[in-house]
Amino acid sequence: MDRVYNGEVSGKRSAAQRTSKAVTMRGIFASCALAALLLAVTLAHPHHHEHHHQHSDHSHSEMNCHKLSAPNADFGFSLYKSLNAKAAAGKNIFYSPLGISTALSMLSTGARGETHRQLFSSLGYSALDQAKVNEAYEHLLHMLGHSQASQRLDVGSAAAVRSGFSPLETFLKDIKKFYSAEIFNVDFSQSEAAAAEINRFIASKTNDLIKDMVKDLAPEMAMVLISYVYFRGQWEKPFDANLTHKADFQVDENTKVQVDMMKRMGRYEFYQDSDNFTTVIMLPYKGNTSMMIVLPDEGKMQEVEASICKDHIRHWHDQLFRMSVNLHLPKFSISADASLVDTLKEFGVTDAFSDNADLSGISEEIKLKVSKISHQAVLSVDETGTEAAAGTTMEVMPMSMPEEMTLNRPFLVFILEHSTKSILFMGKINNPTAIDVAVKSGEWWR
Repeated sequence: MDRVYNGEVSGKRSAAQRTSKAVTMRGIFASCALAALLLAVTLAHPHHHEHHHQHSDHSHSEMNCHKLSAPNADFGFSLYKSLNAKAAAGKNIFYSPLGISTALSMLSTGARGETHRQLFSSLGYSALDQAKVNEAYEHLLHMLGHSQASQRLDVGSAAAVRSGFSPLETFLKDIKKFYSAEIFNVDFSQSEAAAAEINRFIASKTNDLIKDMVKDLAPEMAMVLISYVYFRGQWEKPFDANLTHKADFQVDENTKVQVDMMKRMGRYEFYQDSDNFTTVIMLPYKGNTSMMIVLPDEGKMQEVEASICKDHIRHWHDQLFRMSVNLHLPKFSISADASLVDTLKEFGVTDAFSDNADLSGISEEIKLKVSKISHQAVLSVDETGTEAAAGTTMEVMPMSMPEEMTLNRPFLVFILEHSTKSILFMGKINNPTAIDVAVKSGEWWR
């Protein structure tokens, strides 16, 4: 495997009674991970600017998207620690740091003054300017848009704009060019119809897996910014469904659940990090993407969570060694959502949500502020890929005894895209059978 990270990191519905049939959802996906994020901007009182903000017109050389990987990874781990601190015991955590960074960066193109400074500071972009960040995202989204036949990866944005409200042309032009944003008008005075229209858009971009993200919209809404990440991959080394068996998963010392445990013996990139109390394995997808699974030693999850950062990911990636592993991995489909306003306030993003907000790069006539940021993500893992999994993979195995890796207790998961060094998704699987309370729709898996 190429060592591509160079110190800058690359990278609900689920129920105990779910049958294996339910997990196969529309053909069998080896993994399906996706996220959607909504950023809602509301109208406040009109105001007039006495100063004008000039766009820098000097040219910038093309910026490599890798410049985003280190700050985006740091931001992702800060998000993890905040979400984990707020999560109820045993709750799954899963989100797309890339999706959230993209949406906030799109907002920052319309932010000015202290509001802009706070956004850039929390994202880790203080050493960059907006033009460089924009160019980096343009390059990043271009790179990610080159999906191969064996995987699908869609990362994109949109702005649902209030009918009759006209954002500045420079803002619309920038988010279209740099963030591949689609722009459409919505009548927010018809709250239910507006929510339905935005939900239809998100469903169309996430293969109908996220259907009802918008529940209520205030009539004074000016704009909703949407960011979505959809990934569907096929394992490079599929599991044999005939070997999947019932097994116990120890959620915590008092809770045990039964899971469908997949089993495969093969050659994997593997590393036991005794200094950091973890065992790490890399499961490649066909294409440029891999799932890194981090299993803390028994009783060491909190210790691992307290110290984990992008340097650990880089270190593990560089230390991985191909060896025989007898892998036991549960099948699961989980969903998690989060309201990010409190978390971002903790990070110092306060003005954007208050009457002090300066979003004059979006509109100079209308005073705007951010009213809501919502994020929802789904992950499904099973044995194979789509129909391509019928093929058999033969591997030459050395005579030595294989390492054993049994994921029968909570573990961390990262989905990494190697060419852009991006962490597409990350989280903690506390309970592979848990129903997330936030997802009640019976139509997730049809």
